[in-house]
Amino acid sequence: MGISELGRNSKSVETDELRLSEIVSALSYSLDLTEGQTMGHSARACIIGMRLVELIGLDASGRSDLFFALLMKDAGCSSNAARLSQLFQADDRLLKREHKLIDWTRKGPAAGYAWRHTAANASLIGRVGQMARIAVTAERIGREMIATRCERGADIAQMVGLSADTAHAIRCLDEHWNGRGHPAGLSGQQIPFYARVLTLAQTFEVFLSERGVAAAFDMARRRSGTWFDPELVTALDSIESDTAFWQSLAAEDPRDLVRDYEPEERVVLADETRVDQVAEAFAIIIDAKSPYTHQHSTGVAAIAVEVGDRMGFSSSELRELRRAALLHDIGKLGVPNTILDKPGKLDDAEWAAMRKHTGYTYEILSRIDRFRTLADVAAAHHERLDGTGYHRGIGSNDLGLAARVLAVADICEALQAERPYRDSLPWDEVLTIMRRLAGKAICPAAFEALATAPPR
Repeated sequence: MGISELGRNSKSVETDELRLSEIVSALSYSLDLTEGQTMGHSARACIIGMRLVELIGLDASGRSDLFFALLMKDAGCSSNAARLSQLFQADDRLLKREHKLIDWTRKGPAAGYAWRHTAANASLIGRVGQMARIAVTAERIGREMIATRCERGADIAQMVGLSADTAHAIRCLDEHWNGRGHPAGLSGQQIPFYARVLTLAQTFEVFLSERGVAAAFDMARRRSGTWFDPELVTALDSIESDTAFWQSLAAEDPRDLVRDYEPEERVVLADETRVDQVAEAFAIIIDAKSPYTHQHSTGVAAIAVEVGDRMGFSSSELRELRRAALLHDIGKLGVPNTILDKPGKLDDAEWAAMRKHTGYTYEILSRIDRFRTLADVAAAHHERLDGTGYHRGIGSNDLGLAARVLAVADICEALQAERPYRDSLPWDEVLTIMRRLAGKAICPAAFEALATAPPR
């Protein structure tokens, strides 16, 4: 076995002619999971938004800015997951899913939504009490959560080198035509044009996927002039009868269609630096999902690189190992915070849901052709040499050195971090625990490289 299964000649390290949109459209599937949407939501919203501006007419520069805003619109979505889950004492993904299907600016639907989701497992008195607490603070907290989500989304867009106009569209994603949106209460022409397209495209896609074409158009017309720019709704009306277009959105993986809508004269290529920027940005998204993992991905990456360097990995191998480490928990964006932040022991159903996250990681990363090997490594961080890990249950014969190093780094960082069920552990105790695993569950050579490194 060579030093790393991320071989020097692997396609995963060749980024010539790799489009930024190929990476972002694939990784956007993780954002869909966090928002409680069917994977492909962001891609389909992108297609709808781009088709809409085709009808209106927009230059290539503008279409490029809008294209990436549509794909990255939910980049800040994980930042409010823990707070939302705690407020309602419910699954944040289900909360977000239904929230997109109601007109939350109307008191009746908003109250019904709150009652359906608030502390569903509590007693009647407990539910009523929690509802009362939500009612007192709902407007302020709602505005704060949306402001945080939109601002962080805009910051992440700029982290990956997208334009100020793209970032500003994401910042204004939840503004409404009548001024009753958030976070700034902008109205009409005050709302950036791209943001108006984002708001209509994303809401339309949710109704389209959940309830069909007719229901989506009915919603758009009812909210025209309140949520949406009336001119955009009128333009969208003109393609209601384009059956072939709406049927095309039912494809299992719409990313091929997304590629067709990227302006050819403005294609953005992802060089090595840009790939690193995307991995770093998504690590921030991943770690924002829970207050207990706010630096986990970056911490695992630092440990993995240090261990890999001590074991003789080349610079290119270390770079790929770092990317795998930064993205290894991207599947956790699909795990509810009621599980991630639970202070007690997980029950069997919760543990089964938690174990799905490595499968999600593989599914998302492997959508990028040149990340297939990286996906194998990232998704194997809970596999063990003796075959007792997950999600594939593979053992030493199938685990390359990069995957072994990543597993060691993941355990080390997790033990050093505070968790809802325990305090952080000191370095000596971390090593004692891990030493018992070496040779059985984790790679002894990787552990020794960790143990001989300076205390963290």
